[in-house]
Amino acid sequence: MNHLSVENVAKSYGLKKLFENVTFGLEQGDKVALVATNGKGKSTLLKMIMGLETCDKGSVSINNDIKVAYLSQEPKVDDTKTVIEEVYNIDNPVIQLVKRYLEVAATAPESEEFGDLVTKMTDFNAWDVEAKVQEVLTNLKLYDFDQVVGVLSGGQKKRLGLAKVLLEEPDFLLLDEPTNHLDVDVIEWLEKYLMTSKMTLLMVTHDRYFLELVCTHIIELTDKGIDKYEGNFSLYLENKAMRQEQEAREVNKAKNLFRSELEWIRKQPRARGTKSKYRVERFDDIKAKAHSLKDEVKLDLVQANARQGKKIVELEKATVHLGESCFLDNFSYMFSRNEKLGIIGPNGVGKTTFLQALVGELPLTSGEISSGINTKFGYYRQHSYELPEDERVIDVVKNVGEFLELTNGEIITAGKLLERFLFDGNMQYSKVSTLSGGERKRLQLLLVLVANPNFLILDEPTNDLDIQTLSVLEDYLLNFPGCLLIVSHDRYFLDKVVDRYFVFEGKGKTSEFIGKFTEYLDFKKEQDQENRKKEKSEPAGSKTKDDSKKLSFKEKQELDLIDKRISELQTMLKQIESELSANPAPTDVIELSKKHQKAKDELNEIELRWLELSEA
Repeated sequence: MNHLSVENVAKSYGLKKLFENVTFGLEQGDKVALVATNGKGKSTLLKMIMGLETCDKGSVSINNDIKVAYLSQEPKVDDTKTVIEEVYNIDNPVIQLVKRYLEVAATAPESEEFGDLVTKMTDFNAWDVEAKVQEVLTNLKLYDFDQVVGVLSGGQKKRLGLAKVLLEEPDFLLLDEPTNHLDVDVIEWLEKYLMTSKMTLLMVTHDRYFLELVCTHIIELTDKGIDKYEGNFSLYLENKAMRQEQEAREVNKAKNLFRSELEWIRKQPRARGTKSKYRVERFDDIKAKAHSLKDEVKLDLVQANARQGKKIVELEKATVHLGESCFLDNFSYMFSRNEKLGIIGPNGVGKTTFLQALVGELPLTSGEISSGINTKFGYYRQHSYELPEDERVIDVVKNVGEFLELTNGEIITAGKLLERFLFDGNMQYSKVSTLSGGERKRLQLLLVLVANPNFLILDEPTNDLDIQTLSVLEDYLLNFPGCLLIVSHDRYFLDKVVDRYFVFEGKGKTSEFIGKFTEYLDFKKEQDQENRKKEKSEPAGSKTKDDSKKLSFKEKQELDLIDKRISELQTMLKQIESELSANPAPTDVIELSKKHQKAKDELNEIELRWLELSEA
């Protein structure tokens, strides 16, 4: 079944052409990624499909018989609602039924409406929906269901928006950078969810492992329209290389023919009418072919002349407390030349706080940080600089530095540097306000490098950068002559660049790991499995009173959820027993018995967990 048809679509903003001649379709079950360099209009195309932007020409049509959902980079949520209220505020009739059932169950459980709702809950097989809502929120690390949306961080709001579109259970789902702001374990959960889902997907993402595992097709926006590739990310790379080689061979052949035809046409009489009409037409065709394949413009990150002394940075028992929270506890380390270090750990454990303390933006509670006299930090922040919107791009760069001295002694001007960062003449003299999100990130990176640092700090550098830029950035970082420190959740990026990690575990606790990031993830999974085995094998009551500990915030949330679920299951069992006692039809008896047993099994299981948490 066809879900989407895009026919000869084009879009421009003033003199800036985003794309043209874009034609493709999606069939039921396709999982497609849209890739392109920053500023080519990936997000704009998604908005056009959703009817949020208009086409300059062409048409977009979506099957009227399917349900569509869309996750933007900054999803709109109601700041006045709680997390659970906002999740239930979605266009899904079953979700709305459960919402009403919970409302009436809490206010009028003896009413006639409640009885009708119980029947509908059974008819729509909705008894497990609340558990699914809680499961999705928990897997997206939104534990406090009663928290007001307005106090959530930008990343938490993105996860809340993601929860809503997943729970809508659409036939066709559009996702714009869904992995931004997600921890690695959440990304892995989302991968599995989408891989096993029957939904048709169209997504924009830079996460190359995500593309590898989830995608069945990749569509690349180009200057001429689109290139279609069947398969995942590795097949895309392989087939794109083959396509470029074939096009290069055809163009080289055309150039040779063009030269011979050019010699012929120059020898002919000046009056064009006297020339062989066939040869002239052939000449025009070959000329067009010979110039059809331009060299792909690539980002060129230059190595600046950044000398570094013997002493880089040294931390001695560095401790950082913010309020009652400890983010760094007695941390000591001496940075060395050419180190490539990563900082990993879940959101909220102090990774960015550590970076701010390292560069002197945040004071230590205790301990000491000392830097070498030649150490010069370059700090690429997770959140974009407050760029002057009304200034021209080139003026913003000149405010930081008029030129840059390279390792080979070459002096490069601000304008030439911008060209290497894919800002052509028109863009250099355009205002910052006209730049896309990815172009702003590229400009932000340029501003960091033009300051000529020898200790480079990158906080989530992969967010909003296109795959081509990431590839060039990775090669640049591998050859960076100074010290490098990266915070990122991008598994592919970290695997390629970093070989040693500081693992932030929370409450100021840190550890080190040497190896690839994916190796660390495997190690952590094995460690977690061993810990679970030990917990299961530990005899009941073996913990003394002194060994007991207070419940964590997550465990408290889990206990609250279990209390609610136990109450729901008890109500459900009573209702089923009431229906069984009313002499239903034989087929209904079988179905009711199955539901009764399923609810009873779940109740027994979670009551055991309730006992564990209560004893703690």
